[in-house]
Parts: sequence; C-alpha cells; structure tokens
Amino acid sequence: MDEKKSQFTALYRKYRPQNFDEVLDQDHIVKVLKGAIEKDQVPHALLFSGGRGTGKTTVARIFASAIGAGPMDIYEIDAASNRGIEDVRELREAVHTLPYESERKVYIIDEVHMLTKDAFNALLKTLEEPPAHVVFILATTEEDKILDTILSRCQVFRFRSPSRTVLKKAVIDIAKAEGFTLKSEAAELIAIAADGSFRDALGVTQKVILSSGDDIGDSDEVADIIGAPRKEILNKLMDSLANKDLQSALKAVDEAVAVSINMKIFTRLLLERVRAVILLRYVPDQADKLLEGFGVEEQEKIRKYAKESATSIHSHLLVRLLDAALYNGLTDLPQIPLELALIDTFGESNSVAGGVARKDK
Repeated sequence: MDEKKSQFTALYRKYRPQNFDEVLDQDHIVKVLKGAIEKDQVPHALLFSGGRGTGKTTVARIFASAIGAGPMDIYEIDAASNRGIEDVRELREAVHTLPYESERKVYIIDEVHMLTKDAFNALLKTLEEPPAHVVFILATTEEDKILDTILSRCQVFRFRSPSRTVLKKAVIDIAKAEGFTLKSEAAELIAIAADGSFRDALGVTQKVILSSGDDIGDSDEVADIIGAPRKEILNKLMDSLANKDLQSALKAVDEAVAVSINMKIFTRLLLERVRAVILLRYVPDQADKLLEGFGVEEQEKIRKYAKESATSIHSHLLVRLLDAALYNGLTDLPQIPLELALIDTFGESNSVAGGVARKDK
C-alpha cells in the first residue's frame, strides 16, 4: 500500500512533454526556438507570456536542456516567493559564477510580474549586460505588468491557449494510456471547463479516473466533478426555450442552483447549444462540424430545435446570454444574469410573436 502511494504521480507531471516534438499547439514558438539553437543564436533573455497551464515552464525546461544546460545548471525561481530587491541582488551575484557542468547556466523566473518595482530595476541591470554563459527565461501570465524596459531586452514569445479540439484529443489519449476510456462528450466537457489550460484539463481527467466506478468516464461524471450541469438539466432548459415556457426555464435554473452548479460553466454550455441551433439553421451543410462535440441524443435535439421557427432560441437570446456571461461572478447571486437574460428574451419573443416591437418607456 505504501509503495503504491509513493508511486502516485499527477497526470500533468507524468505526461509533461520532454522534448519539442511532444509540445502541443505551440508550433509558432517551437519553430523559432529550434531555429535559434540550430543557428547558435540563442538570445540571452527570453520572455514567455501566456495563460496558466499553456506550457511556459515546460518549454523553458526543454529549451534549457536543448541548449546544453545540465540539471545542475538550470535554476527555477518563483518570483511570487522571491520578489524583493534582496532576492534579485543575490541572483545578480550568482550569475557571475561559472556553470558546474555545462557551457551555459539558465535561470527560469516564473511569475516574473510579481517582482517589486525595485526588484525589476535591479533585474534590468543584469539583463542589460549578462555574462556570456547565462540565459534568462522569464515567464508570466500578466505581460501587461512587465516594465517596457524589461520587455525591450527580451525576445518575447506569446503562448496561445490550446484549442478545445487539442485539449479534447489530449485528455482522450492520456486517459487511454492510463487504461481508461473517456467518452467523447466527457472529453468535450473537460476541454470546456479547462478554459485553455492543459494542466487543468489533466487535473479533471485524473479526478474522473479516480472517482469512476469502472473504466469508462461519461459526461455526467465529469459534470459532477467540475460543478457543471448534468445533461438532464440542460435539456430541460433547452426544451423550455424551444417551447417559450419561461416558468419551466426559470425552474431549470433554480434546479441548477439547488445542486451548486457553477453558473459560469452552465451559461457557457447553454451558449454552446444555442449557438449550434442558430448556425445549423443558416449553414446546415456544416452540421457535422457544429455537432461533433455533442452526444447522439443532444445532436437530435439540436437538429429539431433548428427546424423550429417559432421558438425563443434565436440571435436575441444569444446576445443576452453573452451579456450574462460577462456579468458572471459580479453578484452574490450568480444566477441573476442568466435569469435576467431569460426573462428579457421571453419578453422579446412575446413582442415579436404579437407583432409589436418593444419600446423603451
């Protein structure tokens, strides 16, 4: 038992890319870094900017190894914990010592935007005239907080958030490698919840594997873990919208609140379905692409909704749901933006149905 516990490794660490070929969806960065190595034109300072879980630190480690820095000559510093001027002064002194086992020393400074102003100024002097054997890799999730004088002395690489398709394929492949089958709908839900983060996607995948009673994970299992609505509640809300039944729609939202569903995810999933219905009406030849993330039952429902003209599922609803998404998290009652969107939409529908245009009074 103790031996098994000691062997447990988080999936995001177990499947962390070990070389450039394993890095996903960052080809625009990998190509440039490879070219710098091949031409022996390695910048003395690089800035990796991008959202959390996009691979900044991982690529920094791969690049450090690729330019010949051994493990003893790669230093990782968390600027959130070492953010003062004294910490940077110690760093300035350390960079002048020669590498232990390599031609270069690489300093990876994570969350560099957390440095104090004085610490930034001290770091600037080091970046201006670094020793020939030192390479700095600065990583940040908030590039706008980095001084322009720092940015101007770095080669800046902006990591993009992985697409949902890439995340979905990644979690399916990794689950399979773990002897677990992740259904397509479940993988799609994980990709949505991960919000562009490989690390978050693998974190949810691991929870599904650990909590599942068998070797197959479905969307409802994922929904319970991330606070997303089960298909039943979403389908009930979509049916209410199709039938112009405001009372039932609000009851569906109330059910979601009663089981502590994350309203941000709830609204996002509703947006996905409403968007699919509307686009399917106008570009039916794109049906396969529009419906690929949904299960068979939901695909049939969306096709049915798309054929109905007298429905509350229209562009006005989509606009109001976008507004609701913007206001998510800005109130102590997180369901209010969605409730208002539904109420306003039904008011619009009734006006349109009755042939009367709404007017502000």
